[in-house]
Amino acid sequence: MATINLGAIKFNWKGAYAGGTAYAVDDVVSSGGSSYVCILASTGNATSNGTYWEQMSSAGTNGTDGTDLSTTLTTQGDILYRDGSGLQRLPKGTAGQVLQMNSGATAPEYGTVSSDWVKISSDTLSGSVSSFSTDAFSSSYNTYKVFMNNMSANSSSSGALNFRARNSSGDITGTDYYAAGRYQEMASGGTSAGNQGQWNVNQLNMSGWYMPDTTTQSGYASYNYEWTFYNMNSTDYNQIACRYGGWERTGARVFDIHLNISVTTTSVLTGFTINHAAGANFANDGKILIYGLKE
Repeated sequence: MATINLGAIKFNWKGAYAGGTAYAVDDVVSSGGSSYVCILASTGNATSNGTYWEQMSSAGTNGTDGTDLSTTLTTQGDILYRDGSGLQRLPKGTAGQVLQMNSGATAPEYGTVSSDWVKISSDTLSGSVSSFSTDAFSSSYNTYKVFMNNMSANSSSSGALNFRARNSSGDITGTDYYAAGRYQEMASGGTSAGNQGQWNVNQLNMSGWYMPDTTTQSGYASYNYEWTFYNMNSTDYNQIACRYGGWERTGARVFDIHLNISVTTTSVLTGFTINHAAGANFANDGKILIYGLKE
């Protein structure tokens, strides 16, 4: 009857090859990233000797299709991808970039998200501030949208919202403003509509309606504004359109106001300033958002 060696019915992993170790048939060792099985017992015969060893698996080329990628991925944040010839390194992008496909749809790359609307700034008005100025306009955009939400005063001082355009020298004052507008109000039981246009020598007074206040909780609850600034890179008759509305508590009336403004200065506008006509501070919850529009 044949004798079976129960210790040799499976491969025996012996770790890395060592020249001074005696190896028996079916011992398995690693050498140079590959693995080899012993086919003839011996000592001191390297795995390259085909009389004693047979290769079981082969190491790949490091950094191309093997397991050691340290020569390819060199920096924290690197990404590994495969091109037409093998594995390649994509260096990390910069802050705010996103991963996207290149124009040929053959490999990934980092890029900036493209949008027709680009948020330039976001500001929350403080109750200790009676005016707000910005020079957010630049040659990058010719058209801007500005949203002002929850605009109100934190005292009962009577006064409207004043507006000034700005250029590189600061607020534009004098007789550089022309404005025309209309308003419509709706109250319980009927409607009324009329024309309105107010112009101040040193600044444009937005309306005859007082800004709401948060002290007495009377008058208007809040005003919300939507501005469009056209042709800001021009030096001739910049056009500004504004629509805003408010709610009058005591009269239970809603106001919808449209205003078109021409600024006749011959300099490029860089931004605007707003303030309370009576010098009151803004309430804490006013929000101003500025967007640039691509063309």
